[in-house]
Amino acid sequence: MTNLPEGLLKSVKNYLNITWDDEAGDEKLSGIIARGMKYIDRIAGKELDYTVEDKPRELLFEYCRYVRSNAFEQFQINFQHELLSLQMHEEVRQYEEANNTDI
Repeated sequence: MTNLPEGLLKSVKNYLNITWDDEAGDEKLSGIIARGMKYIDRIAGKELDYTVEDKPRELLFEYCRYVRSNAFEQFQINFQHELLSLQMHEEVRQYEEANNTDI
């Protein structure tokens, strides 16, 4: 099974209302989560923390919901604004860190 941050699979299953144990299903969902993390990280331009309640975690959960429903293309359309906002936020943060003039 894919290595995910501790508790993330359980949290995604809870969000998706998956209350049963299914090893094959968990493996499939773990792959979806891992791909979603890579997808969102690529958009943000850096590795994000999906263990805290924040926008990256929200987007990941929604990504999983859409992909699980075979509607990835709809995720891209419906969350375009949030994905662009995340990308801009991270670019501004990186710019500020690179140009920090506190001496």
